[in-house]
Amino acid sequence: MKLTSQDFKANVKTALADPTLKIALNRTTGLLQRRRAQVIDEFAEYGAAREAAEKIKDHTLDNLEYYLTQFEENATAAGATIHWARTPQEATGIVTEICKAEGAKTATRVKSMLGEEIGIPEALAKAGVKRIETDLAEHIIQLAEDPPSHIVMPAMHKTHEQVAELFREKHAKPSNSDDVAALVESARHELRQKFLDADIGISGANFLIADNGSIVTVTNEGNAELTVTPPKTHIVTVGIEKIVPSMEHATVFLRLLSRAAIGAEITQYTTFYNGPKRKGDADGPENMHIVLVDNHRTEMLGEFLRPMLRCIRCGACMNHCPVYAAIGGHAYGAVYPGPMGSVLTPAMLDLKSTKDLPNACTLNGRCKEVCPVNIPLTDMLRSLRAKQFERDLTPPVTRYALAGWGWLARRPRLYHLTTSLAMLAMRVWSMNRGRIRWFPMAGSWTRSRDLPQPELGTFMQQYKRRGSK
Repeated sequence: MKLTSQDFKANVKTALADPTLKIALNRTTGLLQRRRAQVIDEFAEYGAAREAAEKIKDHTLDNLEYYLTQFEENATAAGATIHWARTPQEATGIVTEICKAEGAKTATRVKSMLGEEIGIPEALAKAGVKRIETDLAEHIIQLAEDPPSHIVMPAMHKTHEQVAELFREKHAKPSNSDDVAALVESARHELRQKFLDADIGISGANFLIADNGSIVTVTNEGNAELTVTPPKTHIVTVGIEKIVPSMEHATVFLRLLSRAAIGAEITQYTTFYNGPKRKGDADGPENMHIVLVDNHRTEMLGEFLRPMLRCIRCGACMNHCPVYAAIGGHAYGAVYPGPMGSVLTPAMLDLKSTKDLPNACTLNGRCKEVCPVNIPLTDMLRSLRAKQFERDLTPPVTRYALAGWGWLARRPRLYHLTTSLAMLAMRVWSMNRGRIRWFPMAGSWTRSRDLPQPELGTFMQQYKRRGSK
């Protein structure tokens, strides 16, 4: 059953009750956090590179029409065909029409969140084109019939033991070993001939370079090169915000992307494509189509969500988010999970049907701290919450609670007395156990975790005691 954002709270309950999911998330997020911290510490120019990346993105967004026009001219001159799509439906329509024109029966696909966003898997199935996912993690979730749970590591929700069992069930020549290297070898045997036999190769793009019309793909497995080189036709689907002015500017982001995403200085494969095969080239596609997708991005340009268009899809915000680490990506019920998804999904759909996502955040600020392009995610989430309140989308209980808190906060003496009594009651409640397993009006917290025993006194009382020493 497909999960949706409207069922977020039910999805969360299911995720929290899954012990295997917790194991998978702990293994991966902890490793990624440690790796990122190490490579950032070793990158003395990180602060300067981050500041430069933010400025480049803001400048490009200020001049988006100019750079997109320049890219179209240069990519066309290199032999590519440019298509413009306002909506996901227009984009997938262009892709399927190209497939029909080529008589395609099979299409290999490189992992692309834009492809998931616009619904390429569903569109290809409807058009009768067999889709072969070539990224190892995407191959795993295609076999499992799961949606991605992370934008960089789509199969993060699965342990390697689960993957081994899946391969034994689905692969023609599976390995009997649960060893990761053996699993990779099994996938290689399963996919290699399919790379060579595909009629169409479909990819996304990490960056578009305006001054030479190139697209850039960044992968760790080399599957992008194998996907787009053998087939006769290469289709690229990419969001319009991925544009950068020049190769020099692209290198700034390439120095940041891998460090933020996987804790490595650079990925194994960074490839620049500039049009289809030319006379004298040894290999490459005969046709190249680039579909530039809007899908509400131009609307975001004029809103408070504009900084979200800086995003380079590294996934660092998810890797460091305590909410994501507890529930995984599927619970969000959207293509983009985690902090960035809690901003993007309401922007691309609507605030009413996704109302729980902006509230799926503790506002701890770790996402902004690790973002390589300094996106103020917590500020935008707060703004989305304010918009919900203005549009009467906040639940009545929450509105009454906020009104009651506001009334109390405007009466300092009564506020301090009430909080002092509450702290005392919580200490008495937890006296014998040292923790609180249930407390009135705290059921949402204690349903899945204990409350620690509070300190002696409120924050203000402790502050006064320590300040007087």
